[in-house]
Amino acid sequence: MIQVLAIGIGGAVGSILRFLMSTWVHAWAGRGFPYGTLAVNVLGCLLMGLLFVLFMERLSNDTVWRAGILIGVLGGFTTFSAFSIETFNLVEQGAYLKAAVNTGASLVLCIGATGIGVFLGRQI
Repeated sequence: MIQVLAIGIGGAVGSILRFLMSTWVHAWAGRGFPYGTLAVNVLGCLLMGLLFVLFMERLSNDTVWRAGILIGVLGGFTTFSAFSIETFNLVEQGAYLKAAVNTGASLVLCIGATGIGVFLGRQI
């Protein structure tokens, strides 16, 4: 039960962090493209790779902390559902190029960021 509580608290923290970062990115870059969601997803993937390695290979394998951070915080922080609806909306608006760029950039950058996170985690 403590693990479920850790995930719930972590999810709340991650959701707040997602809102703050996305709002900041949109204020800086504008709302003509889902920059906030893309930035959150790339950073979330980087952190997932890094922290996964740290928890599984370097730090104590404490399941409560691992679940609270990886499932809770990062699960609340990353926004694949937001990516999906924003991309769908671009398609509905006929902005096919923007939808394709968002999809391709999200896949390449997020998988790349995860790989960099794993690499960095293994260097520590």
